[in-house]
Amino acid sequence: MPKSTQNKGKEWTRADDKQLKILAAQYTPTRVIGLKLGRTPSAVYSRAAQKNISLGTRKTSKG
Repeated sequence: MPKSTQNKGKEWTRADDKQLKILAAQYTPTRVIGLKLGRTPSAVYSRAAQKNISLGTRKTSKG
């Protein structure tokens, strides 16, 4: 897993978008998605918004 933002400033590929969608569907934290894709959390939020991908958290019950 990359530990830097190696793709900073580079265009997003279809493979990046697909991986983002898969990781978001698995409720992966945005920070972890960024590490896996070599992007900043801010870049992940921005791209998810552009592609209408929800980065919502998993709902858990209290009690």
